[in-house]
This record gives sequence, structure tokens and C-alpha cells, in this order.
Amino acid sequence: MTAALHPQISACPACMAAPAAEALATPPAPKEAHVVLSLPTIHCAACMAGVESALRQHPGVRAARVNLTQRRVAIEAEPGLTAADLIPVVEAAGYEAHELDSAALSARASDRAGRDLLMRLAVAGFAAMNVMLLSIAVWSGAEGPTRDLFHWISAAIVLPTVAFSAQPFFRNAVSALRAGRLNMDVPISLAILLAIVTSLWETSLSGEHAYFDAAVALTFFLLTGRYLDHRTRAIARSAAEELTALEVPRATRLTETGEEQVATMDLRIGDLVLVRPGGRIPVDGEITRGQSELDRALLTGETLPAYAGPGTRVSAGEVNLTGPLTLRATAVGRDTSLARMADLVAVAESGRARYTPLADKAAKLYAPGVHILSALAFLGWLLWTGDVRLALNIAAAVLIITCPCALGLAVPAVTTAASGRLFRQGLLIKDATALERLAEVDTVVFDKTGTLTTGMPEPTNTATFSRPDLEVALALAQGSAHPLSRALTATLRADGIIPATVTEIGELPGHGTTGRWQGQTVRLGRSSWTGGTPLAQTATWLALGEAPARAFTFTDSLREGAAETVTALIASGHRVILLSGDSAPAAGSMARRLGITDWQADCLPQDKAARIQTLREQGAKVLMVGDGLNDTAALAGAHVSISPASALDAARVASDIVLLGRSLAPLPQALATARKATRRIRQNFAIATWYNVIAVPLAAAGLCSPLIAALAMSLSSITVSLNALRLR
Repeated sequence: MTAALHPQISACPACMAAPAAEALATPPAPKEAHVVLSLPTIHCAACMAGVESALRQHPGVRAARVNLTQRRVAIEAEPGLTAADLIPVVEAAGYEAHELDSAALSARASDRAGRDLLMRLAVAGFAAMNVMLLSIAVWSGAEGPTRDLFHWISAAIVLPTVAFSAQPFFRNAVSALRAGRLNMDVPISLAILLAIVTSLWETSLSGEHAYFDAAVALTFFLLTGRYLDHRTRAIARSAAEELTALEVPRATRLTETGEEQVATMDLRIGDLVLVRPGGRIPVDGEITRGQSELDRALLTGETLPAYAGPGTRVSAGEVNLTGPLTLRATAVGRDTSLARMADLVAVAESGRARYTPLADKAAKLYAPGVHILSALAFLGWLLWTGDVRLALNIAAAVLIITCPCALGLAVPAVTTAASGRLFRQGLLIKDATALERLAEVDTVVFDKTGTLTTGMPEPTNTATFSRPDLEVALALAQGSAHPLSRALTATLRADGIIPATVTEIGELPGHGTTGRWQGQTVRLGRSSWTGGTPLAQTATWLALGEAPARAFTFTDSLREGAAETVTALIASGHRVILLSGDSAPAAGSMARRLGITDWQADCLPQDKAARIQTLREQGAKVLMVGDGLNDTAALAGAHVSISPASALDAARVASDIVLLGRSLAPLPQALATARKATRRIRQNFAIATWYNVIAVPLAAAGLCSPLIAALAMSLSSITVSLNALRLR
């Protein structure tokens, strides 16, 4: 064992080269497969355990790790095992799964900027602790050469630390000055540099006071705020990239010699593509052979599967449910509907990015004033006394006392307190300016399926069927992947129904499931196929032999708190709109049920985005609440947006706020909290302003040393933080 753990050094070159030669001669082992699946419906630790357990029991799976925050599972498997093999395993365990392109995800996995900020923060923090120890010795009474020695040691620590750690502020300040403008980093950089220059000046003249500790501590605290802001932005990744990761990375192309697996990017217009049941369509095209039903819910929000046969046009991102389809590609790559949606989202995101936060508006007025006051103080005292040292100390005191720490804390302190309050109510704030924008909302736009409703059909009349009928229906339903069959299966199993012995079960794509029971043919499916009478509501028909077919009716149940939320919003004066990809009867019925008078059905993704844009052009401040791919562009284009935690990754990423629970009840509370938070922010700006009105004249008059200025600055920051905590 020791020899294995501690290899010996050999003096024989041949012996040393032998292992390398042997390794070259041995063919490399095949690389294991890495598969990433999106799990939009998981929400707890039990879900994680269920998915991981199901996958680990599947032959060939070596490891499976679920990330609940990102709603993904990373799978390591034997070569040859693909997402198409693993998705049915996850779905059999009761969870929705979609393939993600691991290459597209890993392309943006690196966070160099975050690591850089964290490294600079660590260096500044370590240096600050050491300089504080030296400062304690000076404050305790060290005098003369001992005091000067401690000051020079502090300088030796602080100068390289600030040169390295404060680079983000220096770079931003230089960039702003080159562009002929001012930002918050300009006074910050000047305050740090002037504190160091003043300290070096005092130390060289054996002065009593040096402010190296203030310079490095200021750098540390400002870097802390900058890193937290970066982490907030990192969470809100581009929804367009998430949409790109949802594109199917591989496809089955049909050629004269048979089938071949190719990268989707290698497909060309006119290629014949085979899409098997359960597969996601990789390109826009037209079906040339086969019949099936398509799940278009992710793209259009339509809850019912759509029949597809020869001549039907299909779009990338739709899911083939029941039968194999051959289609001829009409649009590939960046020209597909899914890619166009990603472009639509990117445009919407860039438009929303033009929002100017309150802090930035204040900075436009604040930064020039600080510099002018400090420069005037320096020039005035220099002309009055001719003492450069005194003038520099007073200018430093003015710049330190006006350093925008309180102003910089005005927004983050309130945002942190409000975010904590909303988190306890079930809302996760992702964007730093989301609260400010939420407080301005006057119009609320809802998606229907999966947002106001659960998105899961539920049987409503199973009690009217006899037990033998239910047993036959279960036997037929559990052999189908159709959403209505799956919903019926789940309900009947929960009621303790045991499936009947039905033989010769088969599924006819686009129609339903058939079999033999007690010598007669039984069917479960469309009304036109089973002989049933069409209804105005969602239904599937059961036909036993020659007996008339009977319908299982379904409804999409309201999400918890939906009715109360809409009522509260209307009562508080908000305009409420329903935009749905569902048919007009379904959308109209839901609107009337909730008391919404402004609604629109059959909305495509671009229709929703266009309606949001029209509302914004009319001056409305729109809150969009949605959960599907068809809502992503609208979510990104709204003034502020919310998506449920059960939403697809792309929708959650495009939104500013995530609803963690199943109830919509926290939404009115969130609007009220946002308005309170904005009032607190404005109060903090007022506190910072009055502090400067009082403190700056004292500093300019030479009544405050840089040390007193630093203490006053800290006091203003504490006052602002305490005011923010009132939100809790």
C-alpha cells in the first residue's frame, strides 16, 4: 500500500519511459456521458431525492446530482446513454424533464469577475485587520519614533493593498473622466487617494494622525457592497441564454442510407428529420409522414395537445407526444421560432435595462457637488493661510465627510430589509432595482395556464362512472403519454382503482388508446374516434364495445390565492389584464370567473410582448406574471416581472421576482411593501442630504479633522441603516 501511495524515483530512463509508452499504446477509455436535464416542477428536498433515486437505479447511470436552485439534474452515465433514454425515467418518477444543452450552459459557467472581486475583497479585509491592530497601538499612546514606525508599517501594508483591491473603483472613475462625466466611483476614488496622500504627508512630517486604516477599511466595505451587487446580477442571468440551452442539441436526420444522428446546427433546409414520441422538435418544418399530437404548452400556453398530421407546420421546441413524425425542415439554426423568441427576449431585456435607479439619479447631482466643495475648501484655505498642509487636511476632511457611503447604503440597506420581509412572505427578489420598479406599477398582466391556474387538468366527474368502467379507463389511460390520460391515471390511482385486465393495448396517434376487454373492443380518446358527442369543455371519451361513449370531463383548477389576488389588485386601483395562449372559450371562461374584463386569447409569444410594449408606450408601468416559454419575452419586456418557482428556467431567469410558494396571495403585499421601501429610500436620501448640509460647512470651516469626519460619515451610515431596518 505504501509503495502504491508513494511512487519511487527510478534512475533508469527506460523504466521511467515505460509507463508513458504503455499508456500511449493503450487505447483511451471511452469518455462517460454528461447529460443535463431541466426539472421545472421540482420544489423541495423530497423531489430532489425522488429524481436522484430514480436515475441512480437506471442501468448505466453512475451519478445524478440535482440542483434545486437551478432546477436541474447533472447526470454522469456510461457512454451511449442519452437524454432521450433518461427523460422517461424521470417522468416515470412523476417529474417533468427537458434536455438542456450542457455545452451552452458551460460556456457561461465561468465567473471571472466574481472571483476577481472576491479575491480583492479578501486582500482588503486581511490588510484592514492588520492595520487596525497597528492603529490600536497608536491610539493607546505610542509617541515619537514608535508612532512613526507604526505609521510607516501601516503605509507599507496599505499602499500595495489599495493599489490592488481598489482597482475596480479606480478603473471606473478613470473611464468616467475620460468620457467627460462623473459617477459614484469618482468621489470614492478621490476619498481613498486623498486619505492616503494626507496620511503619507502627516507621517513624513511626524504628525500625530494618519488615516491608513480609514482608507483600507473604506476599500473593504465598498468592495463588499460591490461583490454583493455582482452576485445579485449573476443570479439574473440572461433569459436568452437559457432559451438557447433549451434547443435540442442533436437530431435524427433521414438519408438514403438510413438514419444518422447529427448536431442540430448541422441540419439544413430541406432535410428530413425523424422525431420520435416524447422528443422535442429541433427545427421549424412541415410534417411529411406520420400522425401524432403535439404539446405546444411551453411555446403557446395551450393546455390541450394539438393534432398533427401530414401538411401540419410545426415549430422548434414543441414536443411530439404519441407517434413518430417525419418532417421536412423549413427553418434551422437562428431562423427557427425558438431562436427568434430568444432574440425577442434579448431585445426586451435591453429595453428594460434603460431604467435609471434612484441612486444613479442622485449620483448625477451628488458627485459634482462633492468635488466642487472639496476643491473650493482647498483653494480657500491655501489662499487664506498659505499652509498647504492645513489646506490639504481640510480638503481631505470635506471629501471624507461627504464620501457617498450613506448615499451608497441608502438603496442596498432598504432593499436588503425589504427583500428579507418579502422572502418570509414567499417572494425572492432577484434584481437590485426590482423593488423600485414594483412600487411604480399601475397595470398587472397575468398569463393563464400555470400562473392563474395550476396548469394540470383534473377530472371532474369520475364519481359518475361505475367501478368496472373506471378500471377499464385506468388500464387504457396508463398506456398513454397524453396529458389527459396521465391526469386520469393519477386521479384513479389515488382513488384506489385497480386497472382491469385489458389486452392488445395500443395507441393510435392523434386519436387515443384501444384494447380488448371481455371479448369486446374498448377505446379511450377523441370524440370523433370513439363516437362521443363533442362538448364545450375539455374531455376524453370512454367507449366499451357498442355502448355509447361517455365523457370524462376536466378542468384546470385555479392556483391557490388567484381569486383573492385579482380582487385585491382591482380594489387597490390596478388595471388587471389576462393574456393567454389558450383558446377564446377557455380564456374567456377564466376571465369571467375572476372578474377580469380586459382579456385576450390565442396569444403567441410575440403577441404578448407586443401588447406589453404597447402598454408601456401608453405610459403604463406593467407588472407581468407568467411561467412559460411563451411568456419569456413579455416577462423581460415588462417594467417588472414575477414568475412562479414552478416555471421553466427561462421564465424564472427573465423575471425580476420569483414566487416561491404555490399561492398568489403575496403579490398585493409585495406591491405594498415595494411602495414602503421606495419611501424609505427617499427618506434615506433626505437624511444623507441633511447630514451633508450640516457637516460640510463644519468641515470646510476647519472645525472637523479627517478623523472626526470619518466618525461623522460612519454615524450617517448607521442612521441610514437603522431607518432601513424599520421595514422589517
